[in-house]
Amino acid sequence: MIQKIWFTFIWSTIKCGLFFYSKKINVLGKKNIPKKGAVLFAVNHPNGLLDPLYVTTTNKRQNHFLVRAASFKHPFIKKILVSLYLMPIYRVRDGVQQLSNNQEIFEKCHAILKKKETLMIFPEGSHNKKRTVRPLSKGFIRIVFGALEKYKDLEITVIPVGITYQHTSHYPAKVSINYGKPITTRSLYESHPIPKSTRILKEKVQEQLKVLSVHIPDNLEYERILQQLNNAQIDFTEVTKTNEMIEARKFPSKKPPKKNYLKPLLYLIKLNSILPYIIWKKISKNINEVEFIDTFRFSLNLFLCVLFYSIQATIISRYFGSALGLFYLTTSALLIIIYVKLAPTNAKEDTALV
Repeated sequence: MIQKIWFTFIWSTIKCGLFFYSKKINVLGKKNIPKKGAVLFAVNHPNGLLDPLYVTTTNKRQNHFLVRAASFKHPFIKKILVSLYLMPIYRVRDGVQQLSNNQEIFEKCHAILKKKETLMIFPEGSHNKKRTVRPLSKGFIRIVFGALEKYKDLEITVIPVGITYQHTSHYPAKVSINYGKPITTRSLYESHPIPKSTRILKEKVQEQLKVLSVHIPDNLEYERILQQLNNAQIDFTEVTKTNEMIEARKFPSKKPPKKNYLKPLLYLIKLNSILPYIIWKKISKNINEVEFIDTFRFSLNLFLCVLFYSIQATIISRYFGSALGLFYLTTSALLIIIYVKLAPTNAKEDTALV
């Protein structure tokens, strides 16, 4: 009970934070999510730990997550992640001897599905900002079929989820979350030999992900197609429209990026957030993977800016009255909302200043 209250509090805090961080969160297909029953969300993975945050805050099911084991190295961080229903999944790169730990995790996943709860998995196995759906691992199928084998009366629904960003690592974020058509697995599992059932389920999920997110085939044409889309300033979060262009190989003419006339407001926000901004700039130099830029920036902003603004509002209230302190806090939040919701998000632009 305490863990559920804690999870709900963190869920609400993150959802509020994403509102301030995102220009637009376009959610499609929510009607495809069963209100009850065991569900496995199979999600593509373009942008680090921000991906599960967007998915879990755009549906009302309480999700359990499988994330890479490297995130659990620090004991304190591990306790926090476990309290939020995150579980480690080990890969070959973590060491062959570590792979045996996955059996315990799979058993936990089976128990979660038996209780008719939900599980979120990233079957591509790693994050990558490339606008293509990569080959899927069979780990999620092993979990599903293992639970079906163990619990003969259990039905598990697999829902592919496509995430597309206008520009990964860009602030403010603009993202599309697209929930696909439910895939029931009991009849599929029982109708064919396991190898064939595995292949069919894997193909069904992959085919949907290629429609639910922007998918440029990863071949010699990839860079040319991506460049043409960027040059045309395509709104990638209009997923269906963008995929139709890619399929037909017909792209709009080149357009200049929209000018950001709100940049002075951004500098004012940075000035008002000077200490969090300095901390962020120092930490950002040590981020080696571009897919983690959004993750760290969002996390630091959510914690440091709230803390910093609260301290400044308290100081103002102490010396100039509570009304002025409240005015400062409200104005600070309003400035962020104005910039985030109105600043342009081009297909490609320099993000060094943000």
